[in-house]
Amino acid sequence: MEQFDKILTDRGSKYAVSGGPVTSRAEALEFIKTLRRQKKFAKATHNTWAVLLGDIPLKNDDGESGAGIVILRMLEREGLRDHIVVVTRWYGGKHLGGDRFRRVQDAVRYYLDNRTG
Repeated sequence: MEQFDKILTDRGSKYAVSGGPVTSRAEALEFIKTLRRQKKFAKATHNTWAVLLGDIPLKNDDGESGAGIVILRMLEREGLRDHIVVVTRWYGGKHLGGDRFRRVQDAVRYYLDNRTG
């Protein structure tokens, strides 16, 4: 599991991005469970994620409506399969409107540009 913490802030909201290889839905869910075992991720407002298992898309918005599809589309464009990406947001008190999708994209791009595996 690779984690990049405090990569973005916007109007008080803070973002992190995590990811790693998974080969099944069960492994994806276990990845999220493992991430949430860390106290700060358990307290996050949203842990939005997506993965392409071969050609099968899986995503979860975790309350950040529409954010999972943003991650999924970026993974498809990148051709990254069997690799989960999780964008974590701690809400800062101000709504971001459509900018929240840009921040999700920024977080995924950061992960894709900086991951080692």
